[in-house]
Amino acid sequence: MDTKSANINQGSASAKSTRNPKWLRPEEITDAHRRDLKLGFLLHDVSRMRRKAFDQFMKPLGITRAQWWVIAHLTRQDGMMQTQLADLLDVGKASLGTLIDRLESAGWIERVADPTDKRAKRIYLARNSQQLLEKMGEYERAFNEQAFRGLTGDDRETLVQLLSVIKQSLPEMNMGDTSTHKD
Repeated sequence: MDTKSANINQGSASAKSTRNPKWLRPEEITDAHRRDLKLGFLLHDVSRMRRKAFDQFMKPLGITRAQWWVIAHLTRQDGMMQTQLADLLDVGKASLGTLIDRLESAGWIERVADPTDKRAKRIYLARNSQQLLEKMGEYERAFNEQAFRGLTGDDRETLVQLLSVIKQSLPEMNMGDTSTHKD
């Protein structure tokens, strides 16, 4: 094996060892590890199941979750540039463009040229989207009442606080820097 091949092989082996966390042997797994693993799976499963149930719940309105998500963001900041909206939703500009086309065809949103940059488009809620927003709000309240029916108001407040802590900690993790992982 030549020096270049040896360096490549060594480099990929060391990259793999720093990228992947050390896997624990069964005897090293504690109750805390099991609990945290279960918590991770629960967060994932609840999120996936909620999205699926929400899609079914909203189906009578003729709107998809992706469309609902765009409209929901526009209620918070109407008139965003299409590129800003793509970044905020963490979707590609092309796929958002297709979604915006559908929403515009349905009459829920309008694209307007930016006054300072005619190449850029700003996205606004259309006037007739108000009725849809009211219906969506009614459906969402009914959905949440069913989904959270086993939780008291205090439980819900606590859950919001705890999930907010997790949400704030995730962006702080530097996933590109492998030196933060324990070997």
